[in-house]
Amino acid sequence: MSRIPEETINTIREQTDIVQVISQYLQLRSSGQNLFASCPFHDDKTPSFSVSKKKQIYHCFSCGRGGNVFSFLQEIEGISFVEAVGRTAELSNIEVDQSLFEQSKYNRPNADSTKGKLLAVYEKAQLFYHHILVNTKAGEEALNYLIDRGITEESIETFKIGFSPPKREALKMYLENENLSETDILKKSGLFSDRDDDKFYDRFTNRILFPIMDAKGHTVAFSGRVFLENKDDQRRTAKYMNSPETEIFNKRRILFNYDKARPNIRREQEVFLFEGFMDVISAWQAGIKNGLATMGTSLTEEQVHTLDKVTDHVVIAYDGDSAGLEAIKRATEFITEETHFSIEIAAFPEKMDPDDFIQSKGIDAFKDFLSHGRDTLMSFLMKYHKQDINLSNESDRLKYIDKVLDELTRVTSAVEREMYLNQLAENFDLSTESLKEQMHGHIVSNQKERRKKQRKRNENQPNRQQEAPQVVRQNKSKLTAVMKAENALLYRLFTNDDVWQKITSLEKELSFSIESNQLLFLLYEEFYHSYDNPNMHAYIDFLPDEKLKSRATEIMMLTLSEEIAPGEIEDYLDLICNRQPLQDLIQNKREELVDAQRSGDKQRQQSLSIEIINLYRQLKNK
Repeated sequence: MSRIPEETINTIREQTDIVQVISQYLQLRSSGQNLFASCPFHDDKTPSFSVSKKKQIYHCFSCGRGGNVFSFLQEIEGISFVEAVGRTAELSNIEVDQSLFEQSKYNRPNADSTKGKLLAVYEKAQLFYHHILVNTKAGEEALNYLIDRGITEESIETFKIGFSPPKREALKMYLENENLSETDILKKSGLFSDRDDDKFYDRFTNRILFPIMDAKGHTVAFSGRVFLENKDDQRRTAKYMNSPETEIFNKRRILFNYDKARPNIRREQEVFLFEGFMDVISAWQAGIKNGLATMGTSLTEEQVHTLDKVTDHVVIAYDGDSAGLEAIKRATEFITEETHFSIEIAAFPEKMDPDDFIQSKGIDAFKDFLSHGRDTLMSFLMKYHKQDINLSNESDRLKYIDKVLDELTRVTSAVEREMYLNQLAENFDLSTESLKEQMHGHIVSNQKERRKKQRKRNENQPNRQQEAPQVVRQNKSKLTAVMKAENALLYRLFTNDDVWQKITSLEKELSFSIESNQLLFLLYEEFYHSYDNPNMHAYIDFLPDEKLKSRATEIMMLTLSEEIAPGEIEDYLDLICNRQPLQDLIQNKREELVDAQRSGDKQRQQSLSIEIINLYRQLKNK
């Protein structure tokens, strides 16, 4: 924290809305005074992650994690405090001197780990390739190719597009110059061709390179695109070549452009899924900045769950050719099976891809098509199943109707289902009653199939439970009056300077029954005398570990009146100071009673029971 002026930290903290930042990572829904989401830090079946806009803190009522905006970013992105402050400024569009955060960016705490070293290598490789493309004679032809394809210089800079030069040893020489030539790390990086000798030849030679970023904006891989036909080489060359999987890159988890698109997805409340990187970039240039693409593969479970954190509305914008339609069908089946997403389809007409559409019809037409040229999922499926079908043939016609009715069983909206039934009835001169009767048969059949799958899942449930991450849940035992008083007193202490004066005027030292409360109190004393303007959010950042931050946040989530009532603090102190000895004695006697019950000592049990009753009477009269 000392590397950043305290004034800068306070400015960023005060100008940031925690809801706006967390909304770029999670879907928040209002409930009462707070907003809720499924907790990103454990397997949360019901939304237990609460964010208070008024208090600018978050707390999970299930796993107990909590803190302020800096804490959230530290945990969800796995970054240091300094990086979290800089990231907060970036996400909140607060203008600050970014040089304050540069040292933290390149000197991560895990810089000596394999992951840290790989990130450093990829960071430098991305700078090298980008420089070759935009500043050298070797990259001139590739740069002209991109510009001819309609990629602007601004986009080349935004997406850090690069070029791997013909000289295959160039990258290795550059990394050596940057003191990043550790043999084991270079072999693990996937940047070099697989050879049995110790030669390091660039894997992506003569390819235009698209850096692949993780959710934190770190370069973790490259996708290299061929742009020149090698007439002398008769071997078939793949149009795209991706980095192999490494410790920092798993293609099943990565979505191209997710790091830049995430805030736009949250703002627009929907995401466009494109087929390729060039489609995403073309759309970005046209002003569609909530577009993503997979890594040249079908959509995966991990990618769908990533999307589920930021939206529940997907628009699939694939090519309109037969391959594109098949890809759309696979994607819709997978998404509907995995999540509750609302799905729309924008299949480009005339076998165009987004770039072709823009070049042919212009940006305005492109944006209009994505906004108003969408099909519902059911409308798409009805068109899809007409492919290679001869509707003038009676057998094909019956098969088509039956297939559409089966698809209709998955439509949950009664109005939408009725609309498509009427459409089918009109197109094929049938009664809606006969269609409903046949559809009912599909419903029964599908229910049986679902029950069968559920039984199969249940059989495997023990194994899945064994593999599932263990969540430490908070102790939900009933709070005593003293515990409640301690929590309320700390709440007032964290939010009102006058409370500290009353506490320090006590003749005897204040002792808390809950160990974490005692520690929070002692640390607050140190914090209070160390800061000119002590406040709750600065105190959360001052705390040394996540458990204490979470405990302090839990206390701050209490619902108390804004104004301190006359005598309120004195009542808390009286309860804590005067009743605590009796509380401790009662607890000791109860533990002794448990021991007596275990040993079967009936006489001791009776004696202790009488003592505990009398102690409770004394406590009640206090």
